[in-house]
Amino acid sequence: MRIVTSVEAQNRFGELLDNAQREPVTITRRGRPVAFLLSPADMHELMDVRQTREKNVADFQAFFAASDALLKPAANELTDADVVRLVNEIR
Repeated sequence: MRIVTSVEAQNRFGELLDNAQREPVTITRRGRPVAFLLSPADMHELMDVRQTREKNVADFQAFFAASDALLKPAANELTDADVVRLVNEIR
């Protein structure tokens, strides 16, 4: 990944656009990253990964919501310490 300062990015923007087609470019200001220049292919890949992650999180939450609906009322009264104790007893 190429790293350039914001001043260099201003002065060489066209060249950086070409470089971004091969690898992401990090733009820094005062030594800290402030922006990334990516190719459209890299951006689409990142968005696909984000969309997949969001779907997986939603599926995970739905699974636990369905599981919670099956709990007996006594399970809701258990504290974290109770759960730890029960798990240790099973081991």
